Amino acid sequence: MTDASEQTPALLPLPTVPKRAAEPYVPTASAMRRALRRARDGAVLNVDEAQVLLAARGDDLDDLCRSAARVRDAGLLEAGLTGADGTPQVTYSKKVFIPITRLCRDKCHYCTFVTVPGKLAAEGHGAYMEPDEILEVARRGAELGCHEALFTLGDRPEDRWEAARTWLDERGYDSTLDYVRAMAIRVLEETGLLPHLNPGVMSWEELSRLKPVAPSMGMMLETTSERLFTEKGQPHYGSPDKDPAVRLRTLTDAGRLSVPFTTGLLIGIGEDERERAESIMAIRKVHKAFGHVQEVIIQNFRAKPDTAMRSALDADLQTYRAAIAVTRMVLGPAMRVQAPPNLVSADECRLLLEAGVDDWGGVSPVTPDHVNPERPWPDLDALAQITADAGFELRQRLTAQPKYVRAGSPWIDPRVAPHVTALADAETGLADPDAMPVGLPWQEPDEEWASSGRVDLNTAIDVDGRNTDTRSDLGSAFGDWESVREQVLSLSAPERVESDVLSALRAAERNPGGLSDDQYRALAYADDAGLEALVALADQLRKDAVGDVVTYVVNRNINFTNICYTGCRFCAFAQRKGDADAFTLSMTEVADRAEEAWQVGATEVCMQGGIDPDLPATGYADLVRAVKQRVPGMHVHAFSPMEIVNGAAHSGESVRDWLIGLREAGLDTIPGTAAEILDDEVRWVLTKGKLPTSAWIDVVTTAHEVGIRSSSTMMYGHVDNPSHWVTHLNVLRDIQDRTGGFTEFVPLPFVHQSAPLYLAGAARPGPTKRDNRAVHALARVMLHGRIDHVQTSWVKLGTAGTQAMLQGGANDLGGTLMEETISRMAGSAHGSEKTVAELHAIANGIGRPARERTTTHAQRGAA
Repeated sequence: MTDASEQTPALLPLPTVPKRAAEPYVPTASAMRRALRRARDGAVLNVDEAQVLLAARGDDLDDLCRSAARVRDAGLLEAGLTGADGTPQVTYSKKVFIPITRLCRDKCHYCTFVTVPGKLAAEGHGAYMEPDEILEVARRGAELGCHEALFTLGDRPEDRWEAARTWLDERGYDSTLDYVRAMAIRVLEETGLLPHLNPGVMSWEELSRLKPVAPSMGMMLETTSERLFTEKGQPHYGSPDKDPAVRLRTLTDAGRLSVPFTTGLLIGIGEDERERAESIMAIRKVHKAFGHVQEVIIQNFRAKPDTAMRSALDADLQTYRAAIAVTRMVLGPAMRVQAPPNLVSADECRLLLEAGVDDWGGVSPVTPDHVNPERPWPDLDALAQITADAGFELRQRLTAQPKYVRAGSPWIDPRVAPHVTALADAETGLADPDAMPVGLPWQEPDEEWASSGRVDLNTAIDVDGRNTDTRSDLGSAFGDWESVREQVLSLSAPERVESDVLSALRAAERNPGGLSDDQYRALAYADDAGLEALVALADQLRKDAVGDVVTYVVNRNINFTNICYTGCRFCAFAQRKGDADAFTLSMTEVADRAEEAWQVGATEVCMQGGIDPDLPATGYADLVRAVKQRVPGMHVHAFSPMEIVNGAAHSGESVRDWLIGLREAGLDTIPGTAAEILDDEVRWVLTKGKLPTSAWIDVVTTAHEVGIRSSSTMMYGHVDNPSHWVTHLNVLRDIQDRTGGFTEFVPLPFVHQSAPLYLAGAARPGPTKRDNRAVHALARVMLHGRIDHVQTSWVKLGTAGTQAMLQGGANDLGGTLMEETISRMAGSAHGSEKTVAELHAIANGIGRPARERTTTHAQRGAA
């Protein structure tokens, strides 16, 4: 079927010459002198100084470039990028360029890479390269010693072109990115080349799915100029994926997931000096937070025929040199700054080196630069000579820069680590000059899921405590702490409450689940007499909904590993592999603990663990099977939404299919943990790499849809405020209205004592007594008629605190647990186990009966 847009001949858009500022920016002489002096002194430049220096010309530009070169040279020395004789090394990657598809949903006015289905058909090409075509290019590259397969393509063409959607459907792929993932695996397995994926804008979930198949990824930021995106006639107008906010989100999400990431700027597409400076600063800010930007490409615009910008002027050399030098000064010595050598002359390459460049990017002896086909790659011998003439040695690197190769986890996924190791120089992390690519299986880690580390932590934590105060990589696992503290300061201030507590309480008495958000916020902020009235109302609503019986489940927590690299800043449980408190249980040990629990009357095991990249994706289902084979009647309540996303991403399956597989293995329900606060403003302070709110909602909703019910949770008392509680509870209400799949709501007070976020001075020391009472009471009111059961945590609150919550809206004590490591590692002092008698005593102490229940709140017996 022909696309509608191709039924008549497509006309070129009118020539576009980007609008420049009304007057060229010319800084004052004193401003230039000051900025140059600060550059010479190695000062950290601000955006105003960067703007000034971007306008440097003539002698001022030469001065700036000398400063940039000094910073670059210091960085090469610090990184160990020097030859045996001390000669500094400039790197490049020997690659093949694989244009998987030239279709795109965007309409950038300068692009000749993108085309339309009709033209592809006329040239004898399909909507995408076929697998055999991709592999043929990769094989030719491998034969010539290339180590990189650069996957470049247009953004989401199936969203615009029916031909693309049909091509994918006919071959069984849900999306372009699914096809990219599949082809990356085949390239790894059949040629040994390392994929560098450059598919444009990606979500957190998509980055998660692609990380296991590629050592590195990239996306040019190009510019943060809103003007070039929103104004008609500007180069990014009409291109949804060129929204600066969207591109910055991808860059940020890559950092959260510890993806070695390439980005950069396109110089001369209509941006002014201020916009250029702001773009460089945006990259600095994101990289400071996560440390993942491995290189920044500064690319000069070149006008091309048959594009809307064919009449625009190329970026001039002085503008280009200034952009490189300022990027070097702003991003510092540790950043690799790259310039494409095929877009300038040999003499100009020397000038770019003088401006601070230390990487030439990918150069191919096999394939053309499909984005700039009119500009052939330089011969590698010629490039080496140009580099040598400037005083440098040219060295081949891999797709990931050396420091990420040497670091390994969490930067390089274990599934591609063998492929990287096969081509890397073990000492430098650069390419091994003697290594030739050979296909290797792409597979789950093949090491046996064996017992390791402090496997008795579940009991030892109550006797001996922690071996160390913090995990060994406290300074790096969570991102930049200064950036985190800045985020905390930028959080939305508590909202002004328009409704008074009394009127909100009267409305809640009439219709607890039907108040406005402003009325719920009034209740959330209630104190003194207002709080007492809210608690009394919640207690009455509890009685109306479930009566006076206090329920509990006889269960056992089994944390099968605490090795994790997600970077949750509130978590004191997670450890780095090899840490003194790190452990992993074998399948047999997990099954043994489940059987022990069954023998003393447990009906449920709750299994959760850290996100250890070395654990195979199949392991989740294997754990369920191990328990069910040993104890067929045990209810398996297991795996947070984060674990489910992780397993699905590594397997390549959809979340739905992954959950169905777990259900078929015997999974009964899932805990609604990993929720924290379902508001990304707070969430991205609490965690570096955990799934965003939208992904949590998708996992839980999908679980309910495939017949797997869940609990729901909220962790509070850290950097949140009561308005965030209302937002969170509203999300849960919406899900319950759609699916009815929540069994209970569990408020989780933040335990602060050993939490990294608290130790870094960025979080409060847990919730106040007022907060605890308000949260439990507010939950009872807001969830009335939707979720009947509100649980309170004796582990976190102790007996007296738990009893207070049972008198203010809660009706459930959770479980006997038998072991509890997560809260205890954080500093909770209320033990790890309660007997049935002790749970009854808690309820009886406030004059209430207690009764055992099942995981899904069916009655098991009278008190």
